Amino acid sequence: MQGIDECLLEAMRLPGARGAALVDWTSGLALGAVGESPGGDQEAAAAEAAELARLAAEQRAFASDSSDDTGAGAAGEEGDPPVEDLILSNRDSYHVLRFVATSFDSSVFLHLWLARAEGNLALARIRLGEMAGRLVLG
Repeated sequence: MQGIDECLLEAMRLPGARGAALVDWTSGLALGAVGESPGGDQEAAAAEAAELARLAAEQRAFASDSSDDTGAGAAGEEGDPPVEDLILSNRDSYHVLRFVATSFDSSVFLHLWLARAEGNLALARIRLGEMAGRLVLG
């Protein structure tokens, strides 16, 4: 079990990591951030990543096949987040958004910004999943 700071510092040890944040996708606020920030503004980057996460999480087309058909809430079975992760790539970097299951509303995600030349997307995705499972929130 680890807290926010330890989790973010571990994320920064991944090859090619440029920055990492834990973001609440309902409010758009960063609960913690380390390293560089896309665009140079951590608050703006958190809000923009939250908008992307919210769009994916609230769309039924991206829900798991095992989720209920009642439309009651965005989370899947047992309080799991509705989406596991999102990957956005551009010419020089990757953005990996890993949703974190919590005991309350599962509305947080880890945002890892990787340099494309040095980063290993598969490794980052696996490690973020492991970190999300160990993360302890409030």
